Amino acid sequence: MLPRAVATISAAALSHNLRLLSGRAGVPLILPVKANAYGHGLEEVVQIAAPLPEVWGFAVALPQEAVTVARLNTGKPVLLLTPAAPEEMAELARLGVRIPIGTAAELAALPPEAKAHLKVDTGMNRLGARPAEALDLGRELARRGQLEGLYTHFASADEPDPSGALRQFEAFLAVRRHFPDALAHASNGGGVLSFGPLDSMTMARPGLASYGYAPEHLSGVLDLQPVMTLQGRVGAVHTALAGEQVSYSGLWTAPRDTRVATVQVGYADGYPRSATLQAQVWVQGERRTVLGRICMDQMMVDVTGLDVNPGDYLTLWGPQGIHPGEVARWGGVVEYELLTGLSARVARQVG
Repeated sequence: MLPRAVATISAAALSHNLRLLSGRAGVPLILPVKANAYGHGLEEVVQIAAPLPEVWGFAVALPQEAVTVARLNTGKPVLLLTPAAPEEMAELARLGVRIPIGTAAELAALPPEAKAHLKVDTGMNRLGARPAEALDLGRELARRGQLEGLYTHFASADEPDPSGALRQFEAFLAVRRHFPDALAHASNGGGVLSFGPLDSMTMARPGLASYGYAPEHLSGVLDLQPVMTLQGRVGAVHTALAGEQVSYSGLWTAPRDTRVATVQVGYADGYPRSATLQAQVWVQGERRTVLGRICMDQMMVDVTGLDVNPGDYLTLWGPQGIHPGEVARWGGVVEYELLTGLSARVARQVG
């Protein structure tokens, strides 16, 4: 069956971004591929990134994601970022997944063959051990020969004021100095763009930046390129006569006879319904308006004067034409939500 929505993932753009980010950080990267690689397709992104020397390994949020990546046999490590249940640890350890440790209970459940990364809570107040407890956990992991790395997560490195992230980093360094032989990573994308190399860090973990997006105030730091182009298939083309309404609730009325393409993408695919009456798509080098309410499976686009036919694919967002950030703003969401919200109905392909 032909896909109605296709997300094309640019291998060249992803590789370009990872090279720039690794160069900026001065260290190799742990590439976050959680949430289906931020909506880009887990297996597709791992396939592109695994051969790159800039990529040390991959980071995931769920044990299921860790198992999927580990079974791809890329030869590169997989780090789980959130706690595993005790009954999951044996299988994760068998597959070589690096397991996060942030509590004494997690340490007690850790299989003896597992490699661990100590999670230090320096101010995010989400997961991990506070610095004093982290020292005790780290010493015990080191005594067992299981401490491969330690890490923290910045809560505000992507904001114009870097002081909070820098305070977190100083707290992390106070722990890191006790384990000089371990790997250490702290910078997310905001941290890499804001700070560049950080003292005694051996890796960085840029997430959304790897896929081509930066906060507005950091957009000029690196020439990041959006990795995804989303296209939708035209199912039908017809004419709405002057005075006729289009889509639910009659929110748009044709001021003149209007050629309408019905594109087979809607909010069930992840395109935000809340972008109604704001959205545009890229058609043959032009911005064209989405008419009326965005539907569950479809949207209607003004293609008056263009040669558009059923079976054509129109570009909903991509590096050329309509930037994904625009779509996110029209929908009242951030890029994270837009990209990770793409459903399984959207086919992913590497291009």
